[in-house]
Amino acid sequence: MSNSANIVLTGLARRFVDDGILDEASAKDAFVQASNNKIQFITFLVQNSLAEARPLATSAGHEFGMPVFDLESVLTEVTPEKLVEEKIIRKHKALPLFKRGTRLFIAVSDPTNIQAIDEIRFHTGLSTEAVLVEDDKLTSAIERFLEAQDTTMSNLDDADLDGVELDEGNDDDQDVTKSDADDAPIVKFCNKMLLDAIKGGSSDIHFEPYEKAYRVRYRTDGILHEVSRPNVKLANKIAARMKVMSQLDISERRVPQDGRIKMKLSKTKAIDFRVNTLPTLWGEKIVLRILDPSSAKMGIDALGYEEVQKQMYLTALHQPQGMILVTGPTGSGKTVSLYTGLNILNTPEVNISTAEDPVEINLEGINQVNVSTKVGLGFAEALRAFLRQDPDVVMVGEIRDLETASIAIKAAQTGHMVLSTLHTNSAPETLTRMLNMGVPAFNIATSVSLIIAQRLARRLCSNCKEKADIPKETLLKEGFLEEHFTPDFALYKPKGCEKCNDGYKGRVGIYEVVRVTPSISQLIMSEASSLEIAAEAQKCGFNNLRQSAILKAVQGLTSLEEVNRVTKD
Repeated sequence: MSNSANIVLTGLARRFVDDGILDEASAKDAFVQASNNKIQFITFLVQNSLAEARPLATSAGHEFGMPVFDLESVLTEVTPEKLVEEKIIRKHKALPLFKRGTRLFIAVSDPTNIQAIDEIRFHTGLSTEAVLVEDDKLTSAIERFLEAQDTTMSNLDDADLDGVELDEGNDDDQDVTKSDADDAPIVKFCNKMLLDAIKGGSSDIHFEPYEKAYRVRYRTDGILHEVSRPNVKLANKIAARMKVMSQLDISERRVPQDGRIKMKLSKTKAIDFRVNTLPTLWGEKIVLRILDPSSAKMGIDALGYEEVQKQMYLTALHQPQGMILVTGPTGSGKTVSLYTGLNILNTPEVNISTAEDPVEINLEGINQVNVSTKVGLGFAEALRAFLRQDPDVVMVGEIRDLETASIAIKAAQTGHMVLSTLHTNSAPETLTRMLNMGVPAFNIATSVSLIIAQRLARRLCSNCKEKADIPKETLLKEGFLEEHFTPDFALYKPKGCEKCNDGYKGRVGIYEVVRVTPSISQLIMSEASSLEIAAEAQKCGFNNLRQSAILKAVQGLTSLEEVNRVTKD
């Protein structure tokens, strides 16, 4: 944890505090974290939702005597291209706006960024002047500007996405030949489905054949919805095309297959898809999981942990040894939670190894292993190998059996930090699940340090959400507490607008974070039931999933309907 108590605020940070945008403690903490992460102070505040971009820009403008320029009034098509290299634009977060004779005007959100002006002046030979803009608009404008320069992005809708890395393979069969997979309309259709899913922020794509119909569905914000119904006669061709893209055997349609697609959207943006095929009654169902590497780098503040929960997670991560278990159903964000933790630990001084089935997010600096039962490399075998490679931190994709659990626990007891997942419904059930696997109670009590159970709830659209009028008696029955009903208390419900999906946009994490205290350890040793462990967790002040979800509703982040959808009483 950063020590910000001794920081003396000056410059912009002091101005933001004086203008009432930030309080002193938040400003100090943000200043230290921004410095540690090598991020501009204003950018850090906006990205972590600590302050709005507009008041920050106005305050900075007053401090430096600069007007705030409306970036949306500038057409990126007329901004000077190829004058400033992409790496300089990204390094300094500075966008060339327009050129007047020998004067070049540069958009910046941080007026203290003198280095950007000097470096751009040196590289262009032009007299360079800074123009102050809002940080969030600058981020968007830089992405639009760089994408417009990259022709790969400009024609994505109609092109055949040459940037997709493909290995065509040589297998044919009697019904589905390679020419079927290369049929231009099929290629365009498949590319469009993938691209639309990315643009819509979906997490999964389902291609589903039936006897008399074929449908494509996207899972967006946790909810499946139908987006297309191509002719059922195209089922085999679509399946063949998807298998070619993911380097699978197009002639094998009797057994499930796993593959991967890497789609390069631009020079700097790539999205991975995890692909699985499944033989069904009427053809092969294909499901793609969209894996965005940037999701692992959002930072712990963006995940939705309550402050107490976040501190417990960070404290457990920085212990020299022990085991952190993350639990929840498929699609509940376990991978992102684990990778966020790994990202925090990922420094040159730490040796991190992961065993996954399959590797979902590629992170530089972490040794990632794809387990494969076909070649005899399971989680247990990978773990044994890790322990011979001088590890500090080990991540196991999932503890599925006693052998893997035993090796993971031994690693946690011998000076290693171990992170893993289990499929259970709550934190207390995770402990009893390990007991049922056959892990001795003593080993669980002495190795497991923290358990995180989680769900993802849809986040209400901030643009259109409206107040919900629900009687207090009803809310008390739902689990709300008297302390929630402050004078400012308000619940919200979805409405729907052009900026969201049925009143929701994005998702927020709901967490049950339980630290294994001495009293809980005693219950584990006596092989208590999950109900007894849950009762003790409540006594220790650890919120369960339902209580955490209700807090999100009280904060106006989600609706009561979502609380009831993702949690139970």
